[in-house]
Amino acid sequence: MTLNIALAMPENTARGVFPSRSLDPLEPSLKILSRDPIQDFHSPEGRALVSEADVLLTGWGCPVIDEAVLDAAPRLRYVLHAAGSIKHHIGEACWERGIQVSSAADANAIPVAEYTVAMIILANKRVLQIARTLHTSRMEVLPEQLFPDMGNYRKRVGIIGASRIGRHVIRLLAPYDLDIVVADPFLSQEEASAWGVGLVDLERLITDSDIISLHAPSLPSTKNLINGDLIRGMRPGATFINTARGELVDQDALLARVEQGDLYAILDVTTPWVLPSDSRFYTNPNVLLTPHVAGSLGNELERMAASAVNEALRLSRGEPLRFPVRAEDLVFTA
Repeated sequence: MTLNIALAMPENTARGVFPSRSLDPLEPSLKILSRDPIQDFHSPEGRALVSEADVLLTGWGCPVIDEAVLDAAPRLRYVLHAAGSIKHHIGEACWERGIQVSSAADANAIPVAEYTVAMIILANKRVLQIARTLHTSRMEVLPEQLFPDMGNYRKRVGIIGASRIGRHVIRLLAPYDLDIVVADPFLSQEEASAWGVGLVDLERLITDSDIISLHAPSLPSTKNLINGDLIRGMRPGATFINTARGELVDQDALLARVEQGDLYAILDVTTPWVLPSDSRFYTNPNVLLTPHVAGSLGNELERMAASAVNEALRLSRGEPLRFPVRAEDLVFTA
């Protein structure tokens, strides 16, 4: 069957996520109604396109698809999101009317997992601290005298949250000689065994791990999940990595602990998103801050476009979505 496709997102998002080569050539069964994305469903151009669309390819900043939009879109059956979370643009009416929704969250998880694994390997090797010492001293540095325990052999890595990203991290770490443990209340012992990881409670993971990497979802129930007591319980010399959300961590307690000098932190996310200019996280030698670079950026955006386009190709062949999203799934979205 032939499916009419319209893009729905800001123009700058479309340029970054959907360069021309990602939409050309497509199979004859997929027809792109316009290379210009819908930026306002209620504009004359937007209403014209959405009225003909069987499929919406959406991206960051897509306007909300509510009842009024669906009333103007009699053919619409699918929304394929070329990004992660769909909660900002999929209105309740989409679920009520049986619109099938897909997300490229799995594709977006890959660069986050790659960043995490890179940081784990560098942290266990003490590369960040040794490099800082070299830059500061500008003299010969003897790494093993500074860090006799440096190295990745049989170090324990604790993964908090067997989320989509957490599972990718576990997969990428499999070739390394590391002891991997996971804390997740929804993970069964059978699943953990199949992945070759240990299943432990959060408190044990915190106290026993050399690396603690956070991959839990941001929910009201997970605010300050990593609280002051847990932070104070992290073993001396451990490294805490956060690529999830800043609000999951008691940042005041974390700052107090790294200022003791016996804990390291790698933070790709904070609350607020950009810390105040006088935040002591900027100047603490035990902290590495990055400006949310773990997620899809640059050419990694094209992976998400490819994921959405592949979903459209599956639909045109009469196959089910590979990455469907249901309303009930949103409660557990990382």
